[in-house]
Amino acid sequence: MSSVEEFRAEIRGWLRANLTGAFAGLRGRGGPGREHEAFAERLAWERHMAAAGWTCVGWPTEYGGRGATLEQQVAFHEEYALADAPARVGHIGEQLLGPTLIAFGTPEQRARFLPRIVTVDELWCQGYSEPDAGSDLANIRTRAEWDGGPVPGSGEPGSGGGEWVVTGQKIWTSLAHESHWCFVLARTEPGSARHRGLSYLLVPLDQQGVEIRPITQLTGTSEFNEVFFDGARTDSGHLVGAPGDGWKVAMATLGFERGVSTLGQQVGFRRELEALIALARRNKAADDPLIRDRIAQAWIGLETIRFNALRMLDAVAAGAPGPEASIGKIFWATWHRQLGELAMDVLGAGGMLADEPYDLDDWQRLFLFSRADTLYAGSNEIQRNIIAERVLGLPRETRRPAARD
Repeated sequence: MSSVEEFRAEIRGWLRANLTGAFAGLRGRGGPGREHEAFAERLAWERHMAAAGWTCVGWPTEYGGRGATLEQQVAFHEEYALADAPARVGHIGEQLLGPTLIAFGTPEQRARFLPRIVTVDELWCQGYSEPDAGSDLANIRTRAEWDGGPVPGSGEPGSGGGEWVVTGQKIWTSLAHESHWCFVLARTEPGSARHRGLSYLLVPLDQQGVEIRPITQLTGTSEFNEVFFDGARTDSGHLVGAPGDGWKVAMATLGFERGVSTLGQQVGFRRELEALIALARRNKAADDPLIRDRIAQAWIGLETIRFNALRMLDAVAAGAPGPEASIGKIFWATWHRQLGELAMDVLGAGGMLADEPYDLDDWQRLFLFSRADTLYAGSNEIQRNIIAERVLGLPRETRRPAARD
């Protein structure tokens, strides 16, 4: 066998042997719209994975990973999804922050934070979106003021020993209520606008000056949160990159977000489509030629998503993701939202009824939660702007003036 096939067989065998006993009931638990499910048990499962060396498999070995190749990482995510293993609880630290610190962090930051991500002892959330700066991320107003000597990174003597004081609000912060830390994009240069004057800070959440308020969603669950910073503090050593370089670091994080794990996501999408086809056959919805045509279009769309993802991985192997990342986000988000709409039509009139108390089945939850797919992680409109302006070279869209405090 090739090294990729051996790696695939190894993870498949480990999952088969370990998703048993106390962990057997976790199959299929968690994920978008269902992050509340068995969270403590899923955390225990992920720490069990860590003890066996199955977290952060794509990280270099010197940082606690396995140094897996790109092809091996794809195999890992696909096999994990095929095993119907539970949704990961530490994915924001592993897939987003960890690679960012490896690329931009100081040796001290890597030594402090990376081991605790590998062992799943510290959970992370992402402090980007704000009420006035969702997909228009450069319009953020959360500010961080330096309290100490010269600003870190200024090159002036005695620049250590102070703190950053963070004030502002973040919103749609996934799993903030379960997290220990948040990486926050904040404005550190007064009077700056758009992407200039931003910095990337690591902020502890268990402190005075941080308030987390869960947001109740259409599904009745609350995996998203509002996070309020009112004089929250973080150490001088928790600035990633130089002051004012936050936009560059934040964009790199977004690039890591659309990496190899998307191949595992598509395995989940395929499982949903196959289950929907089976439902359509059982309740005779498949006898409707319009439903059959939409199912066929869904299958074609899923194949398109996969081929574009493979093209994106070729670009990653060659250096960095290109426009394929934005194209892929539009494709999968729109496809998944349409699958939710198709599911409701396959269900028929009964799909409009929920049990009391408010209790949704899997198809209703898919329909309601997938409405957000085309909004979070960069809305479809923003992704189209990126493709139009940065790839096709079309004239830039007229933007409103930046908000001022």
